Amino acid sequence: MSITARDERYMREAIELSFAHVGRTGPNPSVGCVIVKDGDVVGRGVTALGGRPHAEPQALAEAGEKARGATAYVTLEPCSHHGKTPPCANALIASGIARVVVAVADPDPRVSGRGLKMLADADIEVTIGILQKEARRAMAGYLTRQTKGRPQVTLKLAVSADGMLGRKGAGQVAITGHEAREAVHRLRAESDAILVGIGTALADDPELTVRLPGLEEASPLRIVLDRKAELPVTSKLARSARGVAVLLAVAPGASGNRAGLVEMGVEVAELADIDELLSSLAQRGISSVMAEGGARVASDLLARGLVDRIHLYSSSVVIGSDGVPSPINADRLPAGFVRIDERQIGADRLQIFERLPASAWV
Repeated sequence: MSITARDERYMREAIELSFAHVGRTGPNPSVGCVIVKDGDVVGRGVTALGGRPHAEPQALAEAGEKARGATAYVTLEPCSHHGKTPPCANALIASGIARVVVAVADPDPRVSGRGLKMLADADIEVTIGILQKEARRAMAGYLTRQTKGRPQVTLKLAVSADGMLGRKGAGQVAITGHEAREAVHRLRAESDAILVGIGTALADDPELTVRLPGLEEASPLRIVLDRKAELPVTSKLARSARGVAVLLAVAPGASGNRAGLVEMGVEVAELADIDELLSSLAQRGISSVMAEGGARVASDLLARGLVDRIHLYSSSVVIGSDGVPSPINADRLPAGFVRIDERQIGADRLQIFERLPASAWV
């Protein structure tokens, strides 16, 4: 096996390891680390729930003395700054690691090449860029927050065979099957926040939590775009706000049900628009937002160029002439999106689209 093939093999394992805690390590990214000695994996680590400890010290602890002279495969550049934990670069140096293979350099200005330099200055061989594309995709939320000052936005839409998102005045309408709904709950668990508009909140009275066995604690921050503070205090969101956080984004000066909602434990923030909302979320360490409800919210996010990824579920269900039209379908996407995955989930078809960098648009 060539050196490149071997590096890709172990980096792929590190990337797969990182997926275990995606959406549950904020504000830190979920990083994977694999330590290899003489062709054997002697240590594995993934960023712990809540963000600490980091992947590298966990992998080193498992490897013990076997780390000396070994190679560490890490999906993100080891940190070089003193935060709540010592720098991971220092831990790698102290362990006697001979070589470090990194997929992606960290854009965090506190790191940004310093971790790699510390390793090189300690006479550790450093290789950068192995499976960079795959690792970037795995850490897209964190990288978007660091480079764009906002979270990564994933738009989830379930579209009927006749291009509808639901039925007017009917509240929640089952468009997809059980398997697809489970997949959506897993996507919620991988997200730091979930976003809906007040129209969806009023029509559907959703709970927006993760209801899969073993993942209930992974429910994200729930956000409602509600300019007039109309969310009822009797809604499921308000009644569960002390258990799973709810953020109401309102227009400056909005009153409505504000006082009662605050008393229920709902956080209310006055924000000029959705751009300011996303910026404020990034400042509090939110890296990924799943937009799940409302044709108007979907259209607004798309029009502003704020959608990074689309999860589009296509169903054989027919809604009819009283349906709510979807702003997009698989044959009608905004410019700049490319399909990166397609698979059958039960009776439904899931297609995932990703926005290309503007420089790559044709």
